[in-house]
Amino acid sequence: MSDKSTPFLLTILGTSSALPTSNRYPTAQVLNVRGRFFLIDCGEGTQTQMRKYKIGFSRINHIFISHLHGDHIFGLIGLISTFSLLGRTADLHLFAHSEIQAYLEPQIKFLYPEGISFRIVYHPLNFKREQLVFDDKTVTVYSFPLDHRIATCGFRFEEKPVLPNLIPEKLKKYNIPIRNRQAIKEGADFVAGDGQIIPNSELTVNKHKARTFAFCSDTRYNPSYIESVRNVDLLYHEATFANDNQALAQTTYHSTGEDAARVAREANAGKLIIGHFSARYRDHTQILKEATAIFPNTEAISEGQVFSI
Repeated sequence: MSDKSTPFLLTILGTSSALPTSNRYPTAQVLNVRGRFFLIDCGEGTQTQMRKYKIGFSRINHIFISHLHGDHIFGLIGLISTFSLLGRTADLHLFAHSEIQAYLEPQIKFLYPEGISFRIVYHPLNFKREQLVFDDKTVTVYSFPLDHRIATCGFRFEEKPVLPNLIPEKLKKYNIPIRNRQAIKEGADFVAGDGQIIPNSELTVNKHKARTFAFCSDTRYNPSYIESVRNVDLLYHEATFANDNQALAQTTYHSTGEDAARVAREANAGKLIIGHFSARYRDHTQILKEATAIFPNTEAISEGQVFSI
């Protein structure tokens, strides 16, 4: 589990597929990696859910859109409008299909002939192969192609390691100068004045394991993306249907609970969470039951749920 100093938190804003229900919103999730907030997909009602679950609008500087079906993008123009009404000035980085600009810009121009208060920076995705799309000192993000009716990407978020803590007693014992301490945090041993080598393992503690999350939006089961999600700590995978609609899942390029569980098992994921449930199901009981039969560490998501790694 994460602690307050190094949060790795996923907040679920929407769990429904194309048709929203009275208690389920379309797909949207927010990932907090040590204070970096990333919005993943933006279905209708996303900004309402952000307010409900206290996700600060000003924290969202990067939005990742898996594909251009309505239940994943209909919330975008409303969120952009609200950002402008709030006087936002910071750039908004949008990672999506290159055609997202042709979709958004006419709406923005119609609603705001004078222009909005901030700049949207468009980052086109590659739907043919895995691609590094974002990298900073805290997290690296890769996109990878999925198997849906239109060009669709999944995303893998990899936290960068946190440097270990120095042990104060050891610093004092070996009289380690301040100038040497950063190098030790980065893995160096310490050479004392008499030539004695003090191993790094004796001087540091609480090395932090880097955490990973993968988001598999609308897709059929396909072994082609298994490597892109291998060994992730937390895997979200759509599970639109139960086995009673296996044929429909194939023809609509969606997954069943069993399909999602197969991916998690074959990728050796730590935990699987499933969502994007069809409105034809009153609840997700059957889908979850079929998934856990294959991959026991599976949980069906619900609005407002927070997962911590």
